[in-house]
Amino acid sequence: MEKEENSSSRIKKENLEKKPKQTEDKLSEQTENKAEDSSKKNELSSEDKIKDLEDKLIRAYAEMENQRRRFEKEKDDAFEYGGFAFAREALSLIDNLVRSKVSLENDEKLKNTEALKKTTEHLDVIYKDMISILKKNNIEEIKSIDQKLDPNLHQPMMEVDDENKEPGTIVQEIQKGFIMKDRLLRPSLVAVSKKPTKKDEESEEVKKEEKNQSKTDEN
Repeated sequence: MEKEENSSSRIKKENLEKKPKQTEDKLSEQTENKAEDSSKKNELSSEDKIKDLEDKLIRAYAEMENQRRRFEKEKDDAFEYGGFAFAREALSLIDNLVRSKVSLENDEKLKNTEALKKTTEHLDVIYKDMISILKKNNIEEIKSIDQKLDPNLHQPMMEVDDENKEPGTIVQEIQKGFIMKDRLLRPSLVAVSKKPTKKDEESEEVKKEEKNQSKTDEN
């Protein structure tokens, strides 16, 4: 009996000694598996980092290329249209010149005088010289009279009844417009034709009849 008890106790001891070893083995396996998993994750994250860096480099290069193109365009525009603002301001001189001529021609005291004739001739010479200077700098007058209304070049200010013109035809130029190469300095202010309405035609006929009636009454 004693021998059996000793053998059973020895077996238990051996089992107890084996269990810690087994648990240690399991723990080591788990730690190794975790280490492998973490190493795999690290490998994936490093690949992702590389892709992220590549994307950033591509975006940075694209941004640099866009900035270079913008700089080239701004440089070309500065060279081509450097005097754009100055040219627009200079147009006021032409406007004042035209207004001065109209004002002198409408002055009752100066009408049909030699002084008015000489003055307007000088003003015409100055006007032509100024237009010539503008042309040398690639600034052209916009054609308006008898042209079809172009919203990109003309700004309509009023409509005028005209049976002889197609609707939308420019019949009067209020202020001359100018263009610098392919860029608009300012639009032409114009009056365009329109077909008379029935009411307008009736009123015109009434006016004509009244005039004819007044003439017959005078006779």
